[in-house]
Formats: sequence, structure tokens, C-alpha cells
Amino acid sequence: MITKEFIEEYSLFRKFKPEKIDALLSNWKIIPINMSCNVCMSMQTFNMTNQYYNDIGLNSNNSARNRVLDLRFLCQSCKSFERRFFVHVNKELDTIYKVGQYPEWEIKMDKNLENTLDKHSATFRKGLVCESQGYGIGAFSYYRRITEEIIDELLDSIVDLIEEEHKAEYKVALEKTKKTRVTQEKIDLVKDLLPTILKPNGMNPLGVLHSELSEGLHAATDEACLDNANHIKSILTYLINQIIQSKESAKTFTSSMKSLLDKKAGK
Repeated sequence: MITKEFIEEYSLFRKFKPEKIDALLSNWKIIPINMSCNVCMSMQTFNMTNQYYNDIGLNSNNSARNRVLDLRFLCQSCKSFERRFFVHVNKELDTIYKVGQYPEWEIKMDKNLENTLDKHSATFRKGLVCESQGYGIGAFSYYRRITEEIIDELLDSIVDLIEEEHKAEYKVALEKTKKTRVTQEKIDLVKDLLPTILKPNGMNPLGVLHSELSEGLHAATDEACLDNANHIKSILTYLINQIIQSKESAKTFTSSMKSLLDKKAGK
């Protein structure tokens, strides 16, 4: 049914399809969430203060079918700041989505991503706005444009992270990417050479990105495009953050080793 991820991360009208939705709201598990508190000015735990079956108008009907639920969460630190989520459950009991929330869904960017995107960050923010309002086609278009604009720089930045035995092969493939303007073709040339450090649990983010971009706007519906847009956003954020962290770690390691060797040489 309701999950932390759905409450904390899903934008308005982005559909969530659990494996099973119990027809009786009294069987739904009440969960805590972790979000920012405007009073405490920090991330806090929020607990739900009402029952699922006490929604708008204090209706005590226990059926989940075709309902809009009013979910109220109170900050457990200050005991005063409340977040509310209005969640629709369809009559087929296979889909739920937010139709409203207060305070509104935050339009915020990851700091590393914003700094790296620089002049492109305004376009990325437009994608976030579209996503927050459930405009999947618009969000996908903005995130795709960002990917097309930064793909060359992104692929160049990976070179230093490639394992030595694959570095020469990657550089050859990288040169080939310069000869095409099609983003999917660029990714296809290098995606199988991605370093292990950028493949969590063996999953290849460039491979997924290639798939999402290839499907593109042919997904047609706002709902499908909204899912694709969210995947592209998540992959870009992950790749950029991992590249930055890996390079910073390597820099710190090199600096520490140099310092130790200098001290040893001075003895």
C-alpha cells in the first residue's frame, strides 16, 4: 500500500502501483516518514496522526476503493509542523497517486548537480517544475535536452575512472562519440565500458539511460513519460555525484600518499 518512498519522493499525479492494495483501509499499515520541518529547519521524523479511513469530511467509510485520502503527518520534534497529503485510490485497487499536498512538493536541486550543470541548471529546474505538476511529456523533454547538452562532457569526465585494462578501448570509443550528434549512439558506444565503481550492484546506469532515451516521447502518455523523466533525472544525479565523489576520493588519497612519502624521504 502506502510506502515511505511514495510519500517522500513521488510528485503529484505520478502513479504508484503496489503489488497489492487491501480493500479495507483498517488493514493499511501506518508508517513514519522523514522530511524537512519548516519549524525545526532540519530533516525530522513525521508520524501519521489520523487513520486512513478518516479522510476528507471525517468520513469513516472503511473501503479503499475510489477514495481520496487525507493523510496528516506531524513532526515528532517540534510537535507543531504538519504535512498533509491527499491521495487518490482508484476503484480497481491497483493504483494510487497524490492529487495534492501541503506544503507543496519542493522544487529543489542536488547541489553537486546544480554546480556541475551550471548554465544548464535553469533548464533542469524547468524539468523539476513540470515533474512536480505531473506534466510527464514536458519533464521528459527538459531532462532529455539536458542529457543531450552535457553528454560529451559527462563521457569525458569518466576517462580517469576507467580501469587500466579498458582505458585504451574506452578512449577509442570516446573518439567515435565525437563523430555523431545522436545521444543514444554516443552512449551505445561506451556504455559497456563503464567502470565498476559506477555500476551499483552490477547495474549499468548508462545502459538504462540509453533505454529510456530510446523509448523517448514515443511513450506517448504523460504517465509513461513521467516515469521515464524520473529515471533520467535519477541516473544523471547518480552519475554526476559518483564521478565527483570518486575524483575527490582519488585526490585525497593521492595527497595523503604524497604527504607520507615526503615525510619518509625527509627522515
